[in-house]
Formats: sequence, C-alpha cells, structure tokens
Amino acid sequence: MSRALWKGLARPPFALSALPQGSETVLVVEDEPGVRGLVESMLELHGYQVLVAASAGEALTLATEHDGRIHLLLTDIDMPDMSGRELAQRLRSRRPDMRLLYMSGHSDGDVAGYGVLASGTLFLQKPFTVSALTARVREVLDNQSW
Repeated sequence: MSRALWKGLARPPFALSALPQGSETVLVVEDEPGVRGLVESMLELHGYQVLVAASAGEALTLATEHDGRIHLLLTDIDMPDMSGRELAQRLRSRRPDMRLLYMSGHSDGDVAGYGVLASGTLFLQKPFTVSALTARVREVLDNQSW
C-alpha cells in the first residue's frame, strides 16, 4: 500500500515516518471488511508483512499454510465463528512464540467478560488511530517478557 491512503488530504495529519516501523509478520483477523482493510494498510505502510483473514477459520488455514514465522496475532475478540481467545489458544499451540494483541469495539469492562485481559495480554480499543495501532503493535513485539 502506498501513501495514496492519504490522497485527498493536503498532507497527512502527522509525519508517517515518525511512527513506529517494523518488518515482522502480523496475522490480522477481523470480520469487518472496512476495519480489516484499514488495519492491513496501516501496518503495511509502516513496513510490516501482513496476512489477513476475515474469520477465525480462515486464520487457522492461513497460519497452517504460511511457511514463515508469524510474529503477532492481531485479532478481534468477538467474531461470528469463534472467539479471538479460542483462536489464539489454537494458534499458540502450533506457534508458541507468536505474540498476541486483541482488539475490540467493546469497552474494557465488556472485554473483561471474554476472559482475555486477566492474562496480561494487551488490548486495543476500536476505533483507534494509526499512531495508537503502530505504538501498541511495536510495544507487544518489543516486550521480551511476553
């Protein structure tokens, strides 16, 4: 993806190069096409290799077929076919070194009901900005204790 994402604006609202960059592979799982495409574009624009899945089932297939390392799973918590938590458990049994970041449009209180915050896993509240996304992704990837 190119900076054409910002086409129509006189200039981007911030210096894109000032935001955290990366080169790792991120598996994005999001059932909403608009959100999925936007997250994919944001991450690619900042150097990440992005695999995208519209469902948990698609993510399981993608992860099985992908030969390389998947550094981070960025998944919505609430999806029609399987929860993000169940997806993470299944994928981590095959890829134990994969990091995890949940995202949701639900509040922290609602997300706590899914049982994902107690594990110390980071969470990204939707809607989010490109700076919030890139900062949180970098935080998860760089933290050696997770």
